[in-house]
Amino acid sequence: MTPRFVFTEEAETQLLKILGYLADESESAAVRVRDAIYDAVGKLAERPGIGHTRQDLTDRPVKFWSVYSYLIVYDSESRPLTIVAILHGARDVEQLLKT
Repeated sequence: MTPRFVFTEEAETQLLKILGYLADESESAAVRVRDAIYDAVGKLAERPGIGHTRQDLTDRPVKFWSVYSYLIVYDSESRPLTIVAILHGARDVEQLLKT
């Protein structure tokens, strides 16, 4: 069976760091955020057009979807859906997406 979505290595690392940081403060918060992100990614895989572009942040052909304070950055044209990054919205998203 073909997966509905995949994480880039960078996105997977970012998610693990986010969850580790949250777990240090509250295990239940980390679980809640993890579940919400996976639920959102599943929804995006079913309907990839529901996100929005942010040309003010990047010229890359990606879309954005927010979950709590985090931005899921994904390639809506890829199959399976590719999660490019998961970033906290307070970070310098524009700079982070340049790399």
